[in-house]
Amino acid sequence: MAKRKPSELNLLLAVDKPVGITSHDVVAQVRRALGERRVGHAGTLDPLASGVMVVGVGQATRLLGRVTLDRKCYVARIAFGCETATDDAEGEVTRMAEVSDDVRSPMFARSLLKDFLGEQEQVPPAYSAISVDGVRSYKRARAGEDVELPARTIEVFAADLVAIDEGDGTVVWTCAFDVSKGTYIRSLARDIGRAAGCAAHICDLRRTSSGCVSSGMCLRIEDITVERAHEKALNPAAVLGLPVSELTEQEAEFVKNGRSISRDRALKGQDGLQASDAEGVALAYRGELRAIGLPHGGSLAMDLVFPQGIEGVGQ
Repeated sequence: MAKRKPSELNLLLAVDKPVGITSHDVVAQVRRALGERRVGHAGTLDPLASGVMVVGVGQATRLLGRVTLDRKCYVARIAFGCETATDDAEGEVTRMAEVSDDVRSPMFARSLLKDFLGEQEQVPPAYSAISVDGVRSYKRARAGEDVELPARTIEVFAADLVAIDEGDGTVVWTCAFDVSKGTYIRSLARDIGRAAGCAAHICDLRRTSSGCVSSGMCLRIEDITVERAHEKALNPAAVLGLPVSELTEQEAEFVKNGRSISRDRALKGQDGLQASDAEGVALAYRGELRAIGLPHGGSLAMDLVFPQGIEGVGQ
């Protein structure tokens, strides 16, 4: 088997996913635009949704499993009057309900949204990518199976009303949400509709931020080039939420070969951060992430090593 050639591009990139394509389609288009086969993504978006997606290129694909992006922000349009099988506009209508005057009231909307703040148990939509006995839930649902997913703990940090629109007998709330990782906005829309004594589904959804990555940091798919990718490369340490230690030339050689380095030296000057508190440290050299070190006694042991380096540290 031929040995894989080293990647010419090694970086994290924020892409503004358009409506109508899958997250996998985004990856395929980035591959073509950059001429790089090693491309992956963190945080799936439904075809109906648009907005921030974090994409890894080259060695940066090895970071994607660590990109937790614990909080995400969305602007959602919630249409009242019916529920659907998918909890969005693409699904078959499963229940109709009359839209009361309360639903048309901004005061009522703000009060109801306030009730959804905080930690809670949420039942994910049947049409989701959650695995059930090794099979994606949406595949089971499309095959006609009754899928009942267990509730999971999520948290809503903010739920704000932006506007209420009405047309063709449909009332639509535009809302801004700040939620924890794993929260389904489709499920929130469904539950908000039921709490309002009505029925509702998502008719439009845009992710405006994912962790520290905001929409202003994104490239449109049609604008992606090698040059623009270099210009817009994300800081991998910031995305991972890790403190940065700048390596000396000698340490960079040690790290390249997987050798440990002094933990106290690496964390010196980290604004009060103690070596024992660090879950991981981004080890950088000349603006590139060269490794992630984990505390081990008085040393930082190499957990991941990137011989070519992942660019963007300090950007």
